[in-house]
Amino acid sequence: MSTLSRKQREIQQREGMLLDVARKMLVEQGYAGLSMDRIAELTEYSKGVIYQHFSSKEDLVTAMAVQSLQRRVEYFSRAAAFQGRPRERMMAIGVAEELFVRLHPHYFHSELIIKMASLKERVSSERLEDLRKEQNQCFGRVRSIVQAAIDCGDLVLPPKLEQADIVVGLWSLNMGAYSLMHTDREMLVENGVTAPLTGVRVHCHALLDGYGWKPLVAEWDYENSYRRILKEVFPEECLQAGLE
Repeated sequence: MSTLSRKQREIQQREGMLLDVARKMLVEQGYAGLSMDRIAELTEYSKGVIYQHFSSKEDLVTAMAVQSLQRRVEYFSRAAAFQGRPRERMMAIGVAEELFVRLHPHYFHSELIIKMASLKERVSSERLEDLRKEQNQCFGRVRSIVQAAIDCGDLVLPPKLEQADIVVGLWSLNMGAYSLMHTDREMLVENGVTAPLTGVRVHCHALLDGYGWKPLVAEWDYENSYRRILKEVFPEECLQAGLE
């Protein structure tokens, strides 16, 4: 049961609505086109009310990043709890990201724009702390699975690599691929890449095989693992994405 007062819930709901309007504007018009004046006009709130929630445009954009990360953390937490070998759980993280991108394209698209903007100036220290916390939550979910694989003997870290390096490698592969899908989809199609989401899974398995992370693809039915993850962890999201 919520411990928030009615007024606090109303403020929270209003902030969520303001973020939705701002995110749509950001995706459609870019960072330069995001305007506090225009948000006030569209929502029929005064600029004073807008600034009660966000101290600046940069603070607003950072709040969007925090909201997006919070949703990703929720997906990642469910994925990390999947009942399976550590590599299957890492695969579940990949499925979580795939579903996040499929079902919340505005969130992902806004993240790409936000990453290109300098956020730290004129952002409240509290908002920056929220951002750091959610980023570490995401990173930590993935890193804990790497550690679980090491602990059970499924993974021996390659020379000169640490846990965090494995996380960064996987993260870079996924974010790079999904960024291309959003910004250069026509280029991918023109070059014969017709199933990029499937390709991401294939490349992740190739990377993990390269690390020697057991079981290798030749030793395990990962297609069955993928179906189990969709059914057991993300049944509703699976239906929404048309993957039933």
